[in-house]
Amino acid sequence: MNNQTKKEILGMIAVGMLFLILITACQPKEKTVVPAIWTQEQAWNWQQEHGWLRGCNFIPSTAINQLEMWQAETFDTTTINRELGWAEDIGMNCMRVYLHHLAWKLDKEGFKKRMDTYLSIATQHGIKTIFVFMDDCWNPVYAAGKQPEPKLGVHNSGWVRDPGDLLFQDSKLTSMLELYVKDILTTFKSDKRIVLWDLYNEPGNSNYGDQSMPLLQKMFAWSWEVRPSQPLSVGVWNDVLTNLNKFQVENSDVITYHNYIAPANHQALIDSLKTFGRPLVCTEYMARRNNSLFFNIMPMLKHENVGAINWGLVAGKTNTKYAWDEPIPDGSEPDLWFHDIFRPDGTPYKQEEVDLIKSLTN
Repeated sequence: MNNQTKKEILGMIAVGMLFLILITACQPKEKTVVPAIWTQEQAWNWQQEHGWLRGCNFIPSTAINQLEMWQAETFDTTTINRELGWAEDIGMNCMRVYLHHLAWKLDKEGFKKRMDTYLSIATQHGIKTIFVFMDDCWNPVYAAGKQPEPKLGVHNSGWVRDPGDLLFQDSKLTSMLELYVKDILTTFKSDKRIVLWDLYNEPGNSNYGDQSMPLLQKMFAWSWEVRPSQPLSVGVWNDVLTNLNKFQVENSDVITYHNYIAPANHQALIDSLKTFGRPLVCTEYMARRNNSLFFNIMPMLKHENVGAINWGLVAGKTNTKYAWDEPIPDGSEPDLWFHDIFRPDGTPYKQEEVDLIKSLTN
């Protein structure tokens, strides 16, 4: 090999190396997001400002799921106003409300305007809002437009996950979810009508387990980039999901949790979560069949200064008066309602429960 040939080969190698360097430099790099978790002092200041939160997981009785609540053609302000009025009458001051990314994707500005309208109605009734983004519960697929009718006697027959199985099928979905979360948080980051952002309902449910961890981690990272003025949280709900639970409690500004079991178990969970030194909010409780009742749980939560958000305000299309695993195929009235406080006409399921609630909320 002569010197000229060597020079040509070395030149080609140099060009190739330069090309590789340029290609590598142009590759998108994963962002490094610094956690922006509140200090304990910030969390307790929030608690002092808002006092004892008490309320319900709310969806108007005319909606079967999050899409029927938020899509323009079925956004029912008349029912929302009427039913939040009943909540106000018994002293509730906070509702937990689920969003859905598909409603935003269809009509971004309209969706945000409807959120603003909802918040205005709630505020007129002295009610603040916890908004929920992602959700691993119930039906894995969903579609825009007219939603299905309820299945007779079946609990939450039309409720949909967000994003559900589509997360594992559509490689572009994560980027769209990032735009969605950041758009909503940026729009409402200083809105005092919102008391807390619940980033992900029951991650790992529907047998997802740790498959939900990457999205859970991204939800916190995206939210930290915006860093709204309200606290961020994801509630623990299943003690078997140790990896998810650890990440949730270590990264939440205030600690939230679900418990549908009797008082002794619920008190033990409160005692355990207190060790993290942050305010607590129970964002789901009250399943009458399970001995999780207003009579034995709500006074305990008030005594412990733990936020008390039960499942269900008005019995409606979600069918949550029926138990999770006990369908009644003919749609007849269950002997014991599982969730919910009011019938669709505003009369209480049990007057003594409403009397108790009012005595606790003054």
